[in-house]
Amino acid sequence: MIFPERRREITQTKLLVIVSLFFVVFYNVAFFQHVVGVYPVSRQNIGFLLSLAVGLSAVIMLFMSVISSIYTVKPLVIFFLLLSSVTAYFIDNFDIVFDHTMIRNIFTTDRDEVADLITLKLVYYLILLGILPSLVVFKIKIAQISFKKNILYKIRDSVVSVIVILGLILFFSKFYTSFFREHKPLRYYTNPTYYIFSTGKYIGDILSTDDSIIHPLGLDAQVVRKNGELKKLIILVVGEAVRADHFSLNGYPRETNPLLKQEDIINFSKMYSCGTSTAYSVPCMFSAFSKDEYSEKKGKTNENVLDLLHRTGSIDILWRDNNSDSKGVAVRVPYQDYKQPENNPLCSDGECRDEGMLIGLDQYVEQHQERDILIVLHQMGNHGPAYYKRYRKEFEKFQPVCTTNQLEECSNEEIINSYDNALLYTDYFLSQAIAFLKKYDQSRTAALLYFSDHGESLGENSLYLHGLPYNIAPEAQTHIGAFAWFNSNISKNIPLKMKKTKDQRYSHDNLFHTLVGLFEVQTKEYKKDMDLSSN
Repeated sequence: MIFPERRREITQTKLLVIVSLFFVVFYNVAFFQHVVGVYPVSRQNIGFLLSLAVGLSAVIMLFMSVISSIYTVKPLVIFFLLLSSVTAYFIDNFDIVFDHTMIRNIFTTDRDEVADLITLKLVYYLILLGILPSLVVFKIKIAQISFKKNILYKIRDSVVSVIVILGLILFFSKFYTSFFREHKPLRYYTNPTYYIFSTGKYIGDILSTDDSIIHPLGLDAQVVRKNGELKKLIILVVGEAVRADHFSLNGYPRETNPLLKQEDIINFSKMYSCGTSTAYSVPCMFSAFSKDEYSEKKGKTNENVLDLLHRTGSIDILWRDNNSDSKGVAVRVPYQDYKQPENNPLCSDGECRDEGMLIGLDQYVEQHQERDILIVLHQMGNHGPAYYKRYRKEFEKFQPVCTTNQLEECSNEEIINSYDNALLYTDYFLSQAIAFLKKYDQSRTAALLYFSDHGESLGENSLYLHGLPYNIAPEAQTHIGAFAWFNSNISKNIPLKMKKTKDQRYSHDNLFHTLVGLFEVQTKEYKKDMDLSSN
């Protein structure tokens, strides 16, 4: 039977109700899995669990009602269906949370990192939860009503949604009290509501930040040292996604640091990161603010330790980057992109190797003989999920390996093997950096500092990669690899002190003051008790 055209029409309200229920059922699997972990399915909890489904539907309905009209409802619904299908993939498979920091990561990531995240399963999610429902919505005919009625219906739908939400909260108040106060992280998994909230917060932060106003740091900074002392040459390596418990230097049973263990390394076994993502941790670790004081806004509007050191007029600084970029840290100092073959001679198959950043450094040192030097090398390191791309074939010691970016297709053993092989390559790269510094035993006081930006989850409790909000992130994402190495020209008191305290709990907060202390910079910004090298 062929229906008249008008009988195939649907009201805007009915469309939004159906779409809201569709979101709850198909895009919030991970959310309800986490909820059931706290509130198991039982006679006592079943009413609350059903109220959560209805309440979340009402929240989505309220949001859609407010932002849409008869003319825009279909494009907006299609947009959120497509976007939420992608976020559902990452939430369901990697337990990733789309908070405002993750939104910032998305906007600051590069093309190669995005390519590593595209998998066949992601395409399935996009087709089944994004494209197919979008086609259905596209073909639906929305019943046309007057502008006045549209406003009235919008108000009606919004009021009903609010009444439903408040009614459920009041009726199940005992449950919702604990849900909102004791189990706040559960809401991080709601889709699309939380990423919408996070995007709004991210945009608000951008609009409230005036990047043209940069507060100076260390206006009083000056290098103070005795005449005749050797110039300093320090390499700071910013690692990528290296968790402390996979460093054999920290007791990991696999030998992931075979070359570093042959050096006189001072290993910091209890070093913790400022954040769980590169975009947050890197600016934070170079800032003068502690983890508890730091914010993205402060990072953008305040100079960092590189600016302070450069301000002395006695220290030359070079940043070489084989990762995405410096995340705003090196915008006022010389910066070189080593993810490009034009600069990095060790690139093939779209992957540039970290060791390429060492090539040509001897010429740079030669050109700056009369000054202290700080060289920052930002590694690609253990960037996931394509760990197998991060090392050359000769470093594939641990087998079998995961040779795809689709971690769901690999066993946990294969994922860990690939990750540990990438660590072997990092061990080699760091040993090469130390070998480079050893050439200056007769002419400079040399040191190498290594700090990973954050850790990495490798399947524990079904968590992968990194980026969870710090307050719920596992230690695997915050406990990082870190160490120091010095040549024989350093004051003997420094390594002696470090070796005595190397197993104390430290964090990225110590980096700022350690760099200032090693370069013997006098400034009111310096805190001696935060300097790993102070004696």
